[in-house]
Amino acid sequence: MLDNDRPVLVTGAAGFIGFHLARRLLELGQSVVGLDSVNDYYDVRIKWARLEHLNRYPKFAFHRVNLADAPVVTQLFQQHDFRHVVHLAAQAGVRYSLTNPHAYLESNLVGFLNILEACRHHRVQHLVFASSSSVYGANTAMPFSVHHNVDHPVSLYAASKKSNELMAHTYAHLFGLPCTGLRFFTVYGPWGRPDMALFLFTKAMLAGEPIKVFNHGNMERDFTYIDDIIEGVVRVASRAPQPNPHWDRAAPDPGTSYAPYRIYNIGNHQPVRLLDFIAALEECLGIKAKMELLPMQPGDVPATCADIVDLAKDFGFQPQTSIHDGIRQFVSWFRTYYEL
Repeated sequence: MLDNDRPVLVTGAAGFIGFHLARRLLELGQSVVGLDSVNDYYDVRIKWARLEHLNRYPKFAFHRVNLADAPVVTQLFQQHDFRHVVHLAAQAGVRYSLTNPHAYLESNLVGFLNILEACRHHRVQHLVFASSSSVYGANTAMPFSVHHNVDHPVSLYAASKKSNELMAHTYAHLFGLPCTGLRFFTVYGPWGRPDMALFLFTKAMLAGEPIKVFNHGNMERDFTYIDDIIEGVVRVASRAPQPNPHWDRAAPDPGTSYAPYRIYNIGNHQPVRLLDFIAALEECLGIKAKMELLPMQPGDVPATCADIVDLAKDFGFQPQTSIHDGIRQFVSWFRTYYEL
């Protein structure tokens, strides 16, 4: 259970998933400290709009912090004495990592190390951190399972997320820090990221512009609606992982450990063809898309599909939102937010 006497730290609170998680926790009566650098990877106006929404809650406090600044991170932990931390802050994006690799090292590696160190020294009872489906890389065995090997990333972003998993396991082993990594699949919904497909497609179609469709539309993604994702994160955050007594050193399972460490996929387990996704958006907007068919982008993968058996078994996780309902809710939010 979460500790109502102390705030939960949510890093990346101005981001898409962090905003929704902070809001859900606040609605549950939990105090939340939000941390974010509010960088300009995408339009900062939507980040500040998310924070403006969160600031309406009396139990929310925001700190603008760069996680690479270790003394500031340490001071924040000393000030608030956190017991539960949900670390969602990261430099996101596969394609951006091809041209701005140093941003990923600073945020995803140095920043994560500072969080681990702060958790270690301040009696944190559970660290939940964001990993990504991108760690599966060159693996083509479907559905992707946490029990599969993930040693062949195809982007620096994916490599940084795999590194996070290894770093967290090290701290679980050395210091007994309970760590749970969540491999997010393609998350979409209201307040979504402007650099992601649904946002880009909707904006372009409403403007009468063509949309860029990579791999000539021959892509599948495990699209998962934000409310379903947040339900899973809240459930996971409420219970720290236990060592697996059956873990075998001679046949090591990548998804569990003898240490208090666990990895879960969090997705929909129902991959959708990109062209079907576009068709659903066309129906919701009442607009026919003009498609610019392009080849696969470096660092991308043709398909993703999450095996969520472990998350369902351990936490009763079961996504509820169909792709049509999720897109409809996003379009409704988009029209309202941009006053269309």
